[in-house]
Amino acid sequence: MAEQPQPISPVKNFFAGGFGGVCLVFVGHPLDTIKVRLQTQPKPQPGQPLLYSGTFDCFRKTLVGEIQAATGETKYSGSLDCAKQLYREAGIRGVYKGTVLTLMRDVPASGMYFMTYEWLKNILTPEGKSVSDLSAPRILFAGGLAGIFNWAVAIPPDVLKSRFQTAPPGKYPNGFRDVLRELIREEGVASLYKGFTAVMIRAFPANAACFLGFEVAMKFLNWIAPGL
Repeated sequence: MAEQPQPISPVKNFFAGGFGGVCLVFVGHPLDTIKVRLQTQPKPQPGQPLLYSGTFDCFRKTLVGEIQAATGETKYSGSLDCAKQLYREAGIRGVYKGTVLTLMRDVPASGMYFMTYEWLKNILTPEGKSVSDLSAPRILFAGGLAGIFNWAVAIPPDVLKSRFQTAPPGKYPNGFRDVLRELIREEGVASLYKGFTAVMIRAFPANAACFLGFEVAMKFLNWIAPGL
């Protein structure tokens, strides 16, 4: 007799998804920092080199800079201090700066993300087997590729978002349209893919870890609380 599938549990999905998110951040956060640094580096003056020549140069300079900053003064003492200063400077709009661009990035990219993951899981499931029985290497492969497809869609709006959020107040009065016009005018269409190497190096392992963490957590929750 075939094993009955587990009913969908919002509570289990919430906690398993949260654990998957922790895995993603743990694996991918260092390269996310590099991505933002590359996306927001200023255009050099004529005759001057770029601040960062590439992903690995950015990583080296960031590491050296953070070591030096540990003994110096910093603008924000932490996340809460940053939120307080943003609110003090621009109110609630300052805290939500870049929301439209975040939606422009996350709506299509998340759709691509989960569509690719489910599609690959079905393809990788042997005939006569359940998707829930997929091995860890196949989950890692499906999750990693889903991350790559996600970021292939997300990079251009992510570049615009990073530029807009780190710009001085009032620099872009018309929002993302001003950011887009400035980037293309000064640096060309290729500038919309700044940080591509860092993103793609990060995408596979970080998202593989995310989905593996989710699936492992879900199996654990089903084991300890099958009726939840």
